[in-house]
Amino acid sequence: MAPLALLSVSDKTGLIPFARRLVQDFGFDLLSSGGTAQALADAGIPVTKVSDYTGAPEILGGRVKTLHPRIHGGILARRDLASDVTDLEAQSIRPLDLVVVNLYPFEETIAKPDVTLAEAVEQIDIGGPAMIRAAAKNFAHTTILSNPNQYELYLDALGSTGAISLNLRQRFAGEAFALTNAYDQAIAAYFADLEGKGNQPQRFSFTGVLRQSLRYGENPHQTAGWYQTGTQPSGWASAEQIQGKELSYNNLVDLEAARLLINEFDSEIPAAAILKHTNPCGVALGETLAQAYSKAFDADSVSAFGGIVALNQPIDSETATVLTQTFLECIAAPGCSEEAQKILAKKSNLRVLLLPDLRVGPAQTLRVIAGGFLVQSADDLRESTEQWQTVTDAQPTPEQLAELAFAWKVCKHVKSNAIVISKNQTTLGVGAGQMNRVGSAAIALQQAGAGAQGAYLASDGFFPFDDSVRQAAAAGITAIVQPGGSLRDRDSIQAANELGIIMVLTGARHFLH
Repeated sequence: MAPLALLSVSDKTGLIPFARRLVQDFGFDLLSSGGTAQALADAGIPVTKVSDYTGAPEILGGRVKTLHPRIHGGILARRDLASDVTDLEAQSIRPLDLVVVNLYPFEETIAKPDVTLAEAVEQIDIGGPAMIRAAAKNFAHTTILSNPNQYELYLDALGSTGAISLNLRQRFAGEAFALTNAYDQAIAAYFADLEGKGNQPQRFSFTGVLRQSLRYGENPHQTAGWYQTGTQPSGWASAEQIQGKELSYNNLVDLEAARLLINEFDSEIPAAAILKHTNPCGVALGETLAQAYSKAFDADSVSAFGGIVALNQPIDSETATVLTQTFLECIAAPGCSEEAQKILAKKSNLRVLLLPDLRVGPAQTLRVIAGGFLVQSADDLRESTEQWQTVTDAQPTPEQLAELAFAWKVCKHVKSNAIVISKNQTTLGVGAGQMNRVGSAAIALQQAGAGAQGAYLASDGFFPFDDSVRQAAAAGITAIVQPGGSLRDRDSIQAANELGIIMVLTGARHFLH
């Protein structure tokens, strides 16, 4: 008896040549339904409709096609079990050797703007997952192909040995279960989102497809992989790398930190950020993009060496020229002119990534801990200086508020405890990740040096004592922005008044661990 295959696919990539080879090279009989059957027939490939095979017509507008004992019996039968073989013979059911199924495009559907709930629900596949799971469960006897990228491997194996090994069938089964798992997770996440933000679902899952095996993780002895979420590339998975070496684990971590920081600045005003180990070492605004980068670089040229650069405007030739004057690991920007590309190409190892929409990112962040993981909403709070409270006798001018806002935006993206010193829309000193705020302030002020005179200071958390205020005043700081909320806020405010420093409270903190 000829081998029997069931083909029912939404993604018809490679379907026709694959099916033709099954029939012509390996003598398969084909079963199919709906659009797949029509596509095969239109291509002149002999196929039997599932409804003709089962004697049961498609009903409910196509919702029920393959949910039938003649289909699932053929998929699930154990051919080494006499009772199963007897059941097949009694019901005139042919065992299925191959099941080729992929699923309705649910994720693609919900990604469309203004998709309705009814439209989304109609793209929840029922028969597909049932057949995939059944065939994967019975991998000892049935092969399941759930992705067009498996077709060539299957045909090569069949052509070389005349059979599919148990190990390969098991591998295909594992990939099939991963597909149905991801599919169900996408549906569950969609329904959870319908409940609105702030609700914590009882079950939270995430999944991804391996996009690239990385050379190693943070260190050479650690293995690492880059996984893409969703069926359509987004974020860094959708970025165009126009030149440079392969991205590393650390590159990607730094690039994401750079993306989050540069998003603080609207594209109307040129902005540049240089990061090292996820912390900004130089950030600036400028009249041109080249000027913004040069100011950011000069803020800490030592740390900028080997850094990650993020720009909020497309790279022009002037900016490309200054970018090539030092060693950098990566540059990320929304675009790049042809002339700029030619200039950057002189640094062949420099990774340049173009991501038109740098603002698109995850709504949640996850961190794995022993025995589980933590989920929180992204820190995407956008604050207005109109919401801030000036608590000192000295009041800021609009220009001073703008400087404080710049320092505050940068400080949000510095590891806690964080202190940022800035002036002229440029960072002068950054104190990151210290165990106490006084230590962070000392580092930032030392780095700023004489530039601290008349500069501005931002702190990601409140001051528990007035020591940092006095430290800032001694260095010549003009104004401070901080969240407030300490039991001893009055001490800091009193010190600021005594020393003639402006102090503004934001009412929001931005710890970054």
